[in-house]
Amino acid sequence: MSTGAPQPGGASPQAATPGARPGWAEGLPPALRPREQGSGESSGRRWLIETALLLALGVFLLVATINDLSRQQGVNSRLNADLRTWRAYTGHDYQNLLVDTQLLGATSKREVVCGNTSPGAPKAETQICLLIWGPIANGRRPVHGGWYLPPRSEDVQRLRYGCFGPDGRRYCLP
Repeated sequence: MSTGAPQPGGASPQAATPGARPGWAEGLPPALRPREQGSGESSGRRWLIETALLLALGVFLLVATINDLSRQQGVNSRLNADLRTWRAYTGHDYQNLLVDTQLLGATSKREVVCGNTSPGAPKAETQICLLIWGPIANGRRPVHGGWYLPPRSEDVQRLRYGCFGPDGRRYCLP
């Protein structure tokens, strides 16, 4: 019983893939069906090119993955140091701190860490925000200034008050 359309030379599409279920290629569009290997054709060169391309793609993906993981590890250690710095600077062991990595530039490695000055839900109390950047030393990073924010407010320049440090004063209205 023939399950595929006859091909030139009398072979069926299933002959191109030994061990395949009969009729498996019938549902495929013609461009995706297996092609017959002519007696004079050689698939060795095509196989070599396809293998080389797949290996190059695999190496590219491996390098990209390793680069991304190492970058993420650096970001995570920096942010953990920022949280430890805020807790040490304020003397509060709060867990719900807000870290803004965008305000001072997404690629600047400078963060603003804000948290309540007294216990409560995030932003429910007066907040202190610290400008933190620089190398990690003893699990912390240097504080370059900061400001306070009123309860239930976002960190926008017009709401900042009590700015301290030379860099903190630069981000507040005069």
